[in-house]
Amino acid sequence: MAQLQDETSRTDLLNRLKRAEGQLRGIQRMIEAGEPCLDIASQMAAVRKALDSAYVRMTVCFMHQELKDRLNLQPDDVTQLDTMLGDMQTLLGKVR
Repeated sequence: MAQLQDETSRTDLLNRLKRAEGQLRGIQRMIEAGEPCLDIASQMAAVRKALDSAYVRMTVCFMHQELKDRLNLQPDDVTQLDTMLGDMQTLLGKVR
């Protein structure tokens, strides 16, 4: 399978994952400190949402890269592709 070639997209994904990693460490500290389960569950839901968002972003970046390369799109077509995939990312972000 192809890799993400766009450095900006890779940096964005890595930053999203690092934030989620920080949230997970915070959850571990909450459990160690004996925080209430409801508070912990709330933070777990936030991490799941962050990971889902990162997954959607990665998928859209991959789709953009592959469609642009395989279809040999012109600059105007790339702009339309950007718009369409941006809308798709927004829609997929609301699935949960």
